[in-house]
Amino acid sequence: MMLSVFSDEHFMKQALKEAEKAYELGEVPVGAIVVCNNQIIARGHNQTEQLNDVTAHAEIIALTAAANYLGSKYLDDCTLYVTLEPCVMCAGALSWAQLDRLVYGAEDEKRGFMRFGKGLLHPKTKIEYGVLTEDCGLLMKAFFKQKR
Repeated sequence: MMLSVFSDEHFMKQALKEAEKAYELGEVPVGAIVVCNNQIIARGHNQTEQLNDVTAHAEIIALTAAANYLGSKYLDDCTLYVTLEPCVMCAGALSWAQLDRLVYGAEDEKRGFMRFGKGLLHPKTKIEYGVLTEDCGLLMKAFFKQKR
């Protein structure tokens, strides 16, 4: 099956590449990209261990890079693709950024923001989930299996 260049699956594969970078660095393997007008404008992967910073989640790093690229703190024309459901901290940052659309792969039953509901996001933010769920989940399972 051929992927459309601008499909959610295509962009989630790019986020998975970021997650693989985190995995190789011994970080929890979460990757994120920000897309605006079908162009990747920012990338991020977890760097909490490298930077000794609990806020250095893939989403936060990608949001900061996108804001710098656009010269605006608002990402109301952008989509964030992330391999794992964002935590409450990241959902709050996405809300402040007024993100247009959030697409995530695997659910995070323990720490995901949806435990508290989509009201944590900006009211205009559209949510898609379950894109390449299995691929995203397998990387997480491999990481934690290796750690135990």
